[in-house]
Amino acid sequence: MSTNEMTTDLQETTGALKTSHLAERFQQLTVFLNKRIMGQENLVSRLLIALLADGHLLVEGAPGLAKTRAIKVLSSAIDSQFHRIQFTPDLLPADITGTEIYRMETGQFEFQKGPLFHNILLADEINRAPAKVQSALLEAMAERQVSVGKNSYSLPDLFLVMATQNPLEQEGTYPLPEAQLDRFLMKVHVGYPTAQKELEILNLVLQEAKNLEADASLSLKPLLPQELFAARKEALNLFMAETIERYIVQIVLATRDPAPYGMEFTHWITCGASPRATISLARCAKALAFLQGETFVGPHHVQALAKEVLRHRIILSYAAEAEGISVDDFIEKLLVKIPVP
Repeated sequence: MSTNEMTTDLQETTGALKTSHLAERFQQLTVFLNKRIMGQENLVSRLLIALLADGHLLVEGAPGLAKTRAIKVLSSAIDSQFHRIQFTPDLLPADITGTEIYRMETGQFEFQKGPLFHNILLADEINRAPAKVQSALLEAMAERQVSVGKNSYSLPDLFLVMATQNPLEQEGTYPLPEAQLDRFLMKVHVGYPTAQKELEILNLVLQEAKNLEADASLSLKPLLPQELFAARKEALNLFMAETIERYIVQIVLATRDPAPYGMEFTHWITCGASPRATISLARCAKALAFLQGETFVGPHHVQALAKEVLRHRIILSYAAEAEGISVDDFIEKLLVKIPVP
């Protein structure tokens, strides 16, 4: 064997080792998060998908369902900076973006960075903030930059926003505009845990109150940003057949014009999903396949994420509401009608 052939084999072997290492790291991260966030396996999975797909997450659920805990535990498992913003009606854009401060000793203005410049951001009760604040957050999510005065400042490469909403209290809230909703990769509904999981939650909280570690799986070496960026590339490079790409496009097109799949659907829809939904569904499906250790994307990956990627991008008509049809019901009916490759 020549020296060049040996070098090539060594590079291929090294590449395989790196791939298995990244997959193993995310498996360890999944186990760690599920041990610390009991009964919310779906939320944990969607947080990791958002990380791998380089997107943002909108989480809706009643108080006390570990939404805040989930993002805090995730940030502790990654070598990153975390910040929580409690959105209130009196919040100002400068409170999240930062502001320019005049320094008398230099006679110049100096920009003081705000919470948006952290890597992982929890926007708690985002719908309680006024339009100006939501607009500032929209720019950060969409453009990965913050504008203050005449200057624009870039945000870090690792930047994840998890915004929460409380569906029970609507008084004193400002509904998110469609443009901002579309910037969220997924909208996740968080439900109550089972009786067994709630018992495990009780035991975990009591152990933490006593400063006890239940087992070694409750500790983890933080994931480095370089590892995350490499995992993103690996997930993007997963094979997706042309038939799966066409399947994704068909699903999104059906949200705009469902007539080919049933006349009863046509009067239910006011506005369908944008092409951004197509891109988001493809990237999420690849991320899910990566987390599951798959080497290619299948229809089941697309179907598993269709509701969460599309539900906040579709506006139903009054006729659908009158008939008791929810957005999730509409998506389910489309998935049944559209041929699976």
